[in-house]
Amino acid sequence: MLGGMIGWVAGMSLMVSAGLGEAADKAPAKVDQAKAVIKTKFGNMEIAFFPDKAPNHVQNFVKLAKSGFYDKTIFHRVIPGFMIQGGDPNTKDLNKPDTYGMGGPAEHLKAEFNDVPHRRGILSMARTNDPNSAGSQFFIVVKDSNFLDGQYTVFGEVVKGIEVADKIVSLPRNGRDLPNERVEITVVVE
Repeated sequence: MLGGMIGWVAGMSLMVSAGLGEAADKAPAKVDQAKAVIKTKFGNMEIAFFPDKAPNHVQNFVKLAKSGFYDKTIFHRVIPGFMIQGGDPNTKDLNKPDTYGMGGPAEHLKAEFNDVPHRRGILSMARTNDPNSAGSQFFIVVKDSNFLDGQYTVFGEVVKGIEVADKIVSLPRNGRDLPNERVEITVVVE
């Protein structure tokens, strides 16, 4: 079953989750002081969250990360001058690249649009055309993208290691913006 949709934004799409996969553990995660590190073979990106702006999105990300949900997923979409996208559990299966961008947990989040602009380094949640469809897929903005403001939920920011995102976004890619080189991630919450 194909659950992914395309959310068109300024001629570019953000492929997102739409209800495939298992929901992570239901226990609430403490997010007021949480920080995360996204580890890749190109280095680490340290993330500071905005729990005052998007508490449910922060809690969801922290909960998924603590459960190991993101480990061994990849950045499956890179668009130079725009963003890198990851967090799809389908990307763990090397044999099904046609499903990349369509996976996520069964639970969806209600939008928490806020006043934080989509500037370089921002962590935001991908979704379908339905504003209340975010699940696990996220993107990191590599160039200011204010056309996304008020349409996608900003919930954090890269505070150290943005050069790692620059390396990833510059990788050679295919026609679906999938990097030719696999960039697996591990997310650790501190």
